[in-house]
Amino acid sequence: MRLMHRTRLLPAAAGLMLAATAGLAISSRSSAAVMGGARSRPYPEAVAKSRDAAQAVLDRSGTEHCLIGKLTNAMLGLSASCETAGERNGLCALADRAAATTRWTMDFTDETARQVLNLSGQPGG
Repeated sequence: MRLMHRTRLLPAAAGLMLAATAGLAISSRSSAAVMGGARSRPYPEAVAKSRDAAQAVLDRSGTEHCLIGKLTNAMLGLSASCETAGERNGLCALADRAAATTRWTMDFTDETARQVLNLSGQPGG
């Protein structure tokens, strides 16, 4: 009976160890695409999505929580797309910095939104 109990726990313990190992492998990479799990879209599409999110922030088209989430996701996606496309520019550098930020405030979100529009050729704010 005791052996059977241990056997039932083994798959769960093995699953936890596998998840922990995968987590370590992911955290050792620097790419926002890997860390955030963001899908890499074609670069122009990711830029357009970032512009839309930035404009929504500046227009206050949603709750604070939703606006921060929308721009955070757009920056993660843009960072992943920049990586995939091999783009190295100011907008990609901004996306990388924003994607690495763990605590977004509304002030940070507003400033990031203005920079997205400025760097992508659409002055805003």
